[in-house]
Amino acid sequence: MTLFDGIYPFYSQQKKPFVFDVDIIIVIIVFLVIAFSFLLILPGIRGRARLFWLLRVIASLFIGGVIVAVNFTSDWESGRVTATTTYKSFSPDVVHADIGVHIGLAGVNITLVGKPAAQLNETINYNEHFSWLFGTDYNHEFKEGLERGLPNPILYAAEKFSMLSPCGMHGQYRIAGHYASATLWVAFCAWLVSNMLFSMPVPAYGGYMMLVTGAFLIFALLSFSTVRSSSPCVIHFGSVSLQPDYGLSFWLTLATGLLCFLIGAVVILLHYVRPDALKAFFDLCEDEEEEEGGLGEVYINPHLAEIKTLSSQLDFKLTIKNS
Repeated sequence: MTLFDGIYPFYSQQKKPFVFDVDIIIVIIVFLVIAFSFLLILPGIRGRARLFWLLRVIASLFIGGVIVAVNFTSDWESGRVTATTTYKSFSPDVVHADIGVHIGLAGVNITLVGKPAAQLNETINYNEHFSWLFGTDYNHEFKEGLERGLPNPILYAAEKFSMLSPCGMHGQYRIAGHYASATLWVAFCAWLVSNMLFSMPVPAYGGYMMLVTGAFLIFALLSFSTVRSSSPCVIHFGSVSLQPDYGLSFWLTLATGLLCFLIGAVVILLHYVRPDALKAFFDLCEDEEEEEGGLGEVYINPHLAEIKTLSSQLDFKLTIKNS
């Protein structure tokens, strides 16, 4: 024990917690850059069209950003308890800590934060990720965690999601997450098509595609919810139990789906009830086109009149000469 400065033999130093998710940061930066690029155009737009443009850009980028971001979040289901539990194997020492389980479409994050953080001559602050994506080996990652000597609470919670666990949650979450992610990407494609249709003189079709986007978001939620149709596997830590419930990403996806339904319904309703208001909102007013056409005739008519005058003079001279 003295040789390792108070760290239990056969265990490496504790892993530092992963504070930021790189994938989510990339998604946020990309959509912020796009939003900033569109906002640079605002000073060149006059009148009410500026406000309409701002609303369209913010709403559209919010929907697209949520659809992409929730694919990489790890809080579709979340649960947290505070318990006093053993810390390492082959040791009677116990710690008082917060234990959290955060389930995403690609895997599960298990956190362990001491209360206080400094206990047993070390800082207890862990955030471990175990993936069940197709092409990854959950059991291999769990075995690596055993070899690295992760704390007992993390290994115990991770074992509940392994393929060998009698709970059977691994296959359920893996299939549900796979189909939910695939459905979200279909929703993203529908969102792209709706934006292209909104930029054309067919906003009603963009409204229909927005309804399709909302429908696929709801399908993703239904796909993920199939896991909870089976009997849940409770994770016990002493006298307390941890059972994850729907997290922020789930409710954010639901809110985004309802927003898509609302936008699509309003666009379709205005198409049949107030088509002029709909064209004004999407800057497709026919009056402006007629005014532009009228201005064009003003510049063209003088030239046509001059040509007709020259033609009549030429005909008159030819008539005199022949006579």
